[in-house]
Amino acid sequence: METGSAIFAGTVFALFGGALLVWAAVRVWHREPVADGVSPVASASLATVAAVVALAAETWCFTQF
Repeated sequence: METGSAIFAGTVFALFGGALLVWAAVRVWHREPVADGVSPVASASLATVAAVVALAAETWCFTQF
């Protein structure tokens, strides 16, 4: 992967994954739903898994250059 592309993609994944993880944690902390009409446990778990996957993709991107 080209250096510029890897840095850009890694930065996007880092921002998205970090923001999603913080947002889901704040919603759970305040006992508010993470997604409307869905089980609170399922929506919090899915958001956390998506954030961790994005952060793993960020790590992979930054190790490619």
